[in-house]
Amino acid sequence: MTLRFMSLASGSSGNCYYVGTADYGILVDAGIGLRTIRKALRQADIDFDRILAVLVTHDHGDHIKTVGCLGERCHIPVYATERVHTGINRSRYVDEPLRTAGRVIEKGVPFTIRDLTIEAFEIPHDSSDCVGYFITCGPHRLVIASDIGQPTDTIARYVARARHLVLEANYDEDMLRHGRYPYFLKERVAGPGGHLSNREAADLLAAHRAPDLRHVWLCHLSRENNRPELAYETVSRRLTEAGIRIAPDTIRLDVLQRNAPSDLFILD
Repeated sequence: MTLRFMSLASGSSGNCYYVGTADYGILVDAGIGLRTIRKALRQADIDFDRILAVLVTHDHGDHIKTVGCLGERCHIPVYATERVHTGINRSRYVDEPLRTAGRVIEKGVPFTIRDLTIEAFEIPHDSSDCVGYFITCGPHRLVIASDIGQPTDTIARYVARARHLVLEANYDEDMLRHGRYPYFLKERVAGPGGHLSNREAADLLAAHRAPDLRHVWLCHLSRENNRPELAYETVSRRLTEAGIRIAPDTIRLDVLQRNAPSDLFILD
């Protein structure tokens, strides 16, 4: 069975990823509009009516904008931890509250959606709660880890299991330091409840990559404090220093665009 991955949007203005098989799929986060989701899926020849679930990482607006609409109007179950569900229903960014579509999950407790086995894991971030997702389907092992305040042993364990990895590289440290953000916001971004820098992502990956890692997508790049070429160069240089070769026949490295869908990747 093949597994497919696509980013519909990745960044501070909205996040949404698709994971699926040839027959059905799920969304991870829904921080962009419903029409944008439908359009991106249609352009990739993915049937919106075959979306079986939405998984939510945390309750910040760029991840939850459309979960109410997807859950209540489109009747798609929305999976999140209890604290994230509470945050969703209190958020001013959500188009409508979840009444019947919410499904409560627990970190470290696997659950299934058809052929997908899914496990949420703890991520430090300044939201009500925050998780990453470890998704398996047959031999495929996909990890989505974003909005990471700081690397942890838990995150490292899941990174070390990933054959395919979506990993945050939010900011370049020099750009943040010398940029126009006010001091308190610089402290928040770089702090233990903020985001992962290019360098931190590179070090985490170099130290904990799985022996059979095949594909890495760098995600959630800051518009103000990062550039795609900087993120790519920082991570690829660190992996090369660690003796890890970036090439189509070893490990492929891509940077996800902020406000545009990626290609639909067929994972091997």
